[in-house]
Amino acid sequence: MTSAAAVTTTRPAPAPARLPSLTGLRWIAALLVFGFHAGTMRIIAEPDYKAVVDALFTLGLSGVQFFFILSGFVLVWSARAGDSRRTFWRRRVAKIYPNHLVLWGAALLVAWWFADPVVPAAALENLLLLQAWDPRPGWFYSINTVSWSLSCEFFFYLCLPLALPLLRRARPKLLWVLIVALPLLILALWPAQHLVPEVSRWWFTQIFPPVRSLEFWLGAVAAELMRRGLWRGPGLTAASVIFLGTWVAAAEWIRAELWTTLLAVAYLLVIAAAADADVRGKRSPWRSRPLVWLGEVSFAFYLVHVLVMTSVLRLSGDWGTGFEGWRGPAAVLGFLLVNLILAGLLHRFVETPMMRRLAPRRSARPPVPEQRTAGSQVTGDEADHTDGEGTRAEAGGADQAGSRSSYVDSR
Repeated sequence: MTSAAAVTTTRPAPAPARLPSLTGLRWIAALLVFGFHAGTMRIIAEPDYKAVVDALFTLGLSGVQFFFILSGFVLVWSARAGDSRRTFWRRRVAKIYPNHLVLWGAALLVAWWFADPVVPAAALENLLLLQAWDPRPGWFYSINTVSWSLSCEFFFYLCLPLALPLLRRARPKLLWVLIVALPLLILALWPAQHLVPEVSRWWFTQIFPPVRSLEFWLGAVAAELMRRGLWRGPGLTAASVIFLGTWVAAAEWIRAELWTTLLAVAYLLVIAAAADADVRGKRSPWRSRPLVWLGEVSFAFYLVHVLVMTSVLRLSGDWGTGFEGWRGPAAVLGFLLVNLILAGLLHRFVETPMMRRLAPRRSARPPVPEQRTAGSQVTGDEADHTDGEGTRAEAGGADQAGSRSSYVDSR
């Protein structure tokens, strides 16, 4: 405890431009999703080789869960007080819609090439990113299948400017209650799914935007606590060990009803610890230049990878059978490289220029006022990441420093 006499006036340090560790971690999440799909598509026919991929990536689909938590964290951390709701929404559309539109068109061309039937209403739903609201089998995975997560993100983006003033005014005790309650609500989805028809249970637990928003709000609440200097969590090394232990235990021993909740908590601890490491200038393995670049293209990589792999497998005649012997692992590595090249091109020639053209210009950053803290270390931080599916925040994000309080750590 610090006495009132110890109160000093401290000017926050200049804020760094980004939280690069979170950008690097986005690539790890994208790689998990890629590995999961490489396994479920049976690209590798050799049982021994396939067993290795299955063991490593059996829970890879939870990489989307990581994206959602990170999206909530970064968007609350980076929110600018001067931004209107319209400005926020325009920036989010400029970030994710151009890539979505390109892949939507590419998926329709692939469907035309293979003479696949396309339901016009489903294509329109997908174009408008409404498909996650449609429980009909096949509709929420229509056209470019992975874009269902963008449909969820759009719902999160719509809600955040409306909820952010309440989050900013919430008492710390309420924020901590939410940190505990949100994982429990995720856990409660398993018995709650019996309230919907059996045919819709996968959609309800895995796709339905209000349900998936629990992960987004978990990240958002944690960011608000860290923004106020109230977050209490392990350091990056300890958080990483907790995550790895949780991953192994979930893959080997923990029932499916429990691992989604446990991984949500583990992901949150790693995200918060990585952000804290960047704020404090501590060592982090996730902010190297190669990893940051991979994180920046991870949104594009996520959008292209399934369409590319399914198209090539169908063209080669190996769809559903896979490649024999060493050709299976070689094909997976080849897909990884091809998808990375395409993602880099999409990021360079579509995502980045369209973000500059369509996003509103950011206003000048106001000066940082002096703050009085009771024996607290004050550290500034700013991150221009992109939330949900891309990564500079994910899935483009708002500039962080100008409008939020400096990071005040009372530990």
